[in-house]
Amino acid sequence: MVKKEHLIILFGGRSVEHEISIKSAINVVTHLDKDRFKVSTIGIAKSGDWFLVDDINQPIVSGVPIVLSLSVKKPSFRSLGSEIDTPIEIVFPILHGTDGEDGSIQGLFQALNVVVIGSNVLGSAISMDKIIAKKLLEHAGIPVVPYLCFSKQDKLSFQDISITLGLPFIVKAGNLGSSVGISKVSSEETFHAALQDSFQYGNEILIESFVKCRELECGILGNEQLASTWPGEITLIKNYDFYTYEAKYLDKEAIRIDIPAKVAVPVQLTIRELCEKVFKVLKCNDFARVDVFLTDDNKIMINEINSIPGFTDVSMFPGLWAHMGLTYPELITKVINLGIERWQKEQQYATDYEKH
Repeated sequence: MVKKEHLIILFGGRSVEHEISIKSAINVVTHLDKDRFKVSTIGIAKSGDWFLVDDINQPIVSGVPIVLSLSVKKPSFRSLGSEIDTPIEIVFPILHGTDGEDGSIQGLFQALNVVVIGSNVLGSAISMDKIIAKKLLEHAGIPVVPYLCFSKQDKLSFQDISITLGLPFIVKAGNLGSSVGISKVSSEETFHAALQDSFQYGNEILIESFVKCRELECGILGNEQLASTWPGEITLIKNYDFYTYEAKYLDKEAIRIDIPAKVAVPVQLTIRELCEKVFKVLKCNDFARVDVFLTDDNKIMINEINSIPGFTDVSMFPGLWAHMGLTYPELITKVINLGIERWQKEQQYATDYEKH
């Protein structure tokens, strides 16, 4: 009998996107190749405590508390006061937002030299920081939405911002996803409320022009050689100001998803090529989803990249790849294989310097 590979799914986390992570993890575990992988599910509670959990459908408030054994030769999760010793071979973080998608978790396990699926420390950190990502994309000549960035210490003038970006404009937290910490501003009154909302999640915010456009998403797989999907489109069909958290995850009648998007093929090809370039510029690995704006005159602008795209029932990423012919289990296996292959290549690099 072939020994199964031990795969650890990390989910939950201290992020405001905790619940989305759980929904994604449930789908990933459901569609994993159980003949190939032995799966352990590690839930990170909102408190930051880590548990070995049996039922990922339940809130992460209990389970077997675990600690990390920091041995590069044989890293493992252990439980104090019990004989549980869970070896760490492959880690698949299904974590969204702070501490999970920003390079923190990736760095922890990279230091232990275990396989971590998805973007490494650098790619994760860059992708999570919307401001840094914007600046890098601009430097690479990739079109982005006009923007300004500020910290809490800056003096913000509604009049100056509205002159520069026009009205309405969008205020975003600098380091979140899932439309958390985002507001549409059309007056000075809503401006101050938006600042208060976004600044509660961090020290920096991003303010962008509001672009009347179509919202498209493109899936990326690969490392040295990339593959991309035909873009899909999200259309709001209910009266929301923009694609909010509620519209994404709570209101099942808020949106319509079209895969592929009803866009001219030459434009779709340009979008795919541009999204692959974004993936490379932002130093991503294995898989990601790139979000794109398309105006009525076919002007393309990059909105953002998600280095750990959602795997929920309403997430676009799995659907995009299904249209390309990859079933859900095949997609999960492909993503994991990419991470393993990349790790194997990295083992060839020298870590010692000997004088000759």
